[in-house]
Amino acid sequence: MGEQKLTLVGAGPGDPDLITVKGVKALEQADVVLYDALVSEELLRFAPCAEHISVGKRAGKASVTQKTINQLIVQKAISKGHVVRLKGGDPFVFGRGFEELIYAQSHGIETEVVIGISSIMLPGLYGIPLTCRGVNQGFSVLTATAADGSVTKEVSKAARHASTALIFMGLSKLGEVIAHYLKEGRGDLPVAIVSNGSHTHAQVVAGTVDSILDEIGDQRPASPALLIFGEGASNAIRLNNLKQKAGII
Repeated sequence: MGEQKLTLVGAGPGDPDLITVKGVKALEQADVVLYDALVSEELLRFAPCAEHISVGKRAGKASVTQKTINQLIVQKAISKGHVVRLKGGDPFVFGRGFEELIYAQSHGIETEVVIGISSIMLPGLYGIPLTCRGVNQGFSVLTATAADGSVTKEVSKAARHASTALIFMGLSKLGEVIAHYLKEGRGDLPVAIVSNGSHTHAQVVAGTVDSILDEIGDQRPASPALLIFGEGASNAIRLNNLKQKAGII
């Protein structure tokens, strides 16, 4: 057995080709891989001799607790050696990677982080700029769902102040998010919902604050989904219009 080590690896937003070269190298050196539900199992081929353990957590479904994951990291590092914790997106963006890192370090386990392409980057795959000269010079990133299941206070702040907001874990809260934007008089603001971004079955639903609830009623996007509120989302509306004219949708 080699050194006792934890490597947190960001697997990217879904498409297995979007993992980094350094992430692949870590998998090739792994003795154990603990992987999330949103990670493509195709990536496990880079660790053919390692033990593979699914520890995925999905909203509304039975899942492995964070406490159990933390304990598994330490147990497997002690008994097997090099543990790769393969996490969707980037380990430190709504991924609880920091908690796992600190827990391992507190038990004397060596740690390393391999950053990944975060789902924050998904809008660019669909022609939606996060910043655009003459339109907006920044964007906000937030989650819509607090630990207790309520809507976060960040949603009302974004509705009031953010020129562009990227909202994670918000599909089930969309009605409440929309209510905050309407309260601020932003009904004509473009909105796009990217569902299963970067996958072959990805879906983009576009509209405005006023219309998006009607749009999703017809198209039913699935989780995981990223909500984009901002002028850049108008490019998704244009894309949909072009597809409709071409008879694609």
